[in-house]
Amino acid sequence: MLLQQNWVSPHWAWQSLGKSFLLFVFLMLQTADLEARRGHQFVWKTGHWGRCVGDCGSGGVRSRAVWCTHVEGWTTYHANCDQKDKPESQRRCFRICDWHLELFEWEVSRWDMCRLVPFAGGEVGAEACVTAQHGLQRRTVRCLQKLNRTIVANEICEYFTPQPPAEQACLMPCPRDCVVSEFSNWSECGTGCAKSLQHRTRAVIAPPLYGGAPCPNLTESRACGTAPCPPGEEEHTYSLRVGSWDECRLPHPKDIDLAERTMLDFGLDSGERSTTELQAYKPHHRPGEVEIGYQTRQVRCVRSDGKTAVLSLCVQDPVPLTFKSCVIAKDCEMSEWSAWSACSRTCDWGDLSPGFRSRRRSVRSVAMGAGKQCPELEEREACGAGGKELLQPCPRFAWRTSEWKACQVSLLLDQQDPHHHKHVGLCGGGIQTREVYCVQITVEIGMQRVREVTRPVDGKLCLSPAPSASQLCNLPCPSACVVSAWSVWGPCLPENCQDHHGRRGFKMRQRQVIVDPVGTLAGCPHLIESIPCEDPACYEWIVSGGICVTDHGKCGPGNRMLKAVCKNKKGEVVPHHLCSELPRPEAVACEIPCAKDCVTSEWSPWSPCSHSCSSKSAEGSQSRSRSILALPGEGGRACPPERALQEHRACNDHPCVHFFWETSPWSSCSEDALVAALNATVNWSGEAPCGVGIQTRKVFCMKSSSGQVTPKRCPESIRPEIVRPCPLLCKKDCIVTPFSEWTRCPTTCQPGNATAVKQSRYRIIVQDAANGGQACPDTLYEERECEDIPICPVYRWKTHRWSHCVLVPDSVRQGVLGHSEACGHGLQSR
Repeated sequence: MLLQQNWVSPHWAWQSLGKSFLLFVFLMLQTADLEARRGHQFVWKTGHWGRCVGDCGSGGVRSRAVWCTHVEGWTTYHANCDQKDKPESQRRCFRICDWHLELFEWEVSRWDMCRLVPFAGGEVGAEACVTAQHGLQRRTVRCLQKLNRTIVANEICEYFTPQPPAEQACLMPCPRDCVVSEFSNWSECGTGCAKSLQHRTRAVIAPPLYGGAPCPNLTESRACGTAPCPPGEEEHTYSLRVGSWDECRLPHPKDIDLAERTMLDFGLDSGERSTTELQAYKPHHRPGEVEIGYQTRQVRCVRSDGKTAVLSLCVQDPVPLTFKSCVIAKDCEMSEWSAWSACSRTCDWGDLSPGFRSRRRSVRSVAMGAGKQCPELEEREACGAGGKELLQPCPRFAWRTSEWKACQVSLLLDQQDPHHHKHVGLCGGGIQTREVYCVQITVEIGMQRVREVTRPVDGKLCLSPAPSASQLCNLPCPSACVVSAWSVWGPCLPENCQDHHGRRGFKMRQRQVIVDPVGTLAGCPHLIESIPCEDPACYEWIVSGGICVTDHGKCGPGNRMLKAVCKNKKGEVVPHHLCSELPRPEAVACEIPCAKDCVTSEWSPWSPCSHSCSSKSAEGSQSRSRSILALPGEGGRACPPERALQEHRACNDHPCVHFFWETSPWSSCSEDALVAALNATVNWSGEAPCGVGIQTRKVFCMKSSSGQVTPKRCPESIRPEIVRPCPLLCKKDCIVTPFSEWTRCPTTCQPGNATAVKQSRYRIIVQDAANGGQACPDTLYEERECEDIPICPVYRWKTHRWSHCVLVPDSVRQGVLGHSEACGHGLQSR
């Protein structure tokens, strides 16, 4: 009974500890599961891709909306979704313009065979067909670039003409099965003793059509029931071997006079001759005409044991020919290439539409027989390739914009209340505007480099949609600075760790800026406070504990060997001698509870300090506690008293007076003499004469209870700077486009009393002058009278006198009865 009691208490203690551990693990898993679920609660959503906008060709861009949504459907901030999985919102595309019409075309293949398709969701059987069946024909439809026949996206060709259909319905006659005759009678078996077969055949009366059933076997064979041959009297079978035709060749002169020839049989044990006729060959061709030659081949009879026999033993009707006439092979002959044609383009549109030129050649004689066929008769190449003279780039048309003007809220208010002219302290939504104009882009090749020139032209020449001339904007409304709560006070740090004689130290606490101030003169309050302290230390021992080693046995009191590392206040490991002023911890007393001893829990964390600072009337304190997990067994160590289950200690024992640095606002950016000399030697931007200036401010040491004090009361190491560099505003010169081309003068003549005709040109301000830059020119529009316009001439009819009357000639009138008189109907002219 005693033994049982001694083991029950530790068992109950470890069971309680196991429950606490399982509860802790369960809570950690729940937290991790909630975090994982939160990651799957937000997903990215995308809209449809928009139209392709931008310059013509491959420089277009299309975009789409991307937003973050909760799984329940509501939209939220982008930060809630995984940024690594965010879909793209823009991609490059091919911008199609009207002048691409001559570059691309549809390529359509031939329709393939009509194929059956299921009708009304089921298959059509042959018995359901009455006159015809429904079918489907398909073909390939592709969009090609004409020059090099490369495949491009179908959307390019669809811009000009609809895509031709790739499928069409068709009718197929009803399927017709194969029709065969009845089998013939079985053939006779051989009279000898050799194994033989007898056969019978049938013929195809009507072949299968339109998917009908295929034809069955047309021959059948079966073995004859003959007795085996005696030894040495086996019978042989014979088969005819026909070789391949050799090359076509002209007859030899000695063979031309032969009207017939006798060919020796190839039998090894026979002298039998085979006679065939060969017509006499008389060459009488001319160059370019077809030449007739002949081909031969071997025909021989082979016995079943592999020996060659006489041809008469291989009966076949008709006997295969051993020679035939043929056409002598001749390759196609071509003429030389012609000269290159002129380039198809007078200017270069780039890789999308290069100019090309061609050359041709003709066929002198076509291929004959098995000769090599004629190659391509036309050859093309891009203009400017192969080191030849490059074409000048073609002018392009594109939209250009000026810079956005300042955001104005008053534009919206004026639309609502035109009489309200004063808008003080406006913020929120507004409108920005800019100039949008079409330009002609040409390339001018100078001595040093190629320069691109843009001149404004009529907006009708830009085929793509014009960019927006206005957009919504936002003027931020004033907001005060928002800071976090103060952190806990840090350790006592010396003012300078290099000064070993100085024993002055400070404790500091910090806070961070949560929201920066906007539109206000007042900045953020101070972010660091300090209080003086005694015995500051630059370095300290950081102890990591080892295992507890008992003095006797497996339980009871012992020592824990400690591992100490010297670190500075930044947490960096430093040499041990820097911590020599502090005793190095090596071991600490510990105890491993025995099975019969009282079991207590670990100490809880220290509670928050009761006061943030200490004064004569109040001091800060904090406590921690532990609990009894298992009562002691018989003979075990007793549990500590209740007062030993709690501990108290003082905290925040520093005084409630603290110090901090206060600063005045920064002055405006001004040019300094020393910095000006530096700016003169350094080109900061490469173009604009802007540089670096300086800003100054005042710094005060403040005491929380009484205001400004001597600077020695504040840490010098965190003293704010009083001078900082600042960018001087760069001068912005006015930028205007080149003048547009003069409007055309009339090419036709003008009436003499018409008013003078004028032509004009203009230019557009792209960037206004700022910060003392060069001002914009006064003249943005010019006019002048057209010169050398012809005056339209005045025309009137003028007639001469009529000529004499001309009668019909006598040769015509000779067949008319009567006297010839010089009178009658005639013609006169003038």
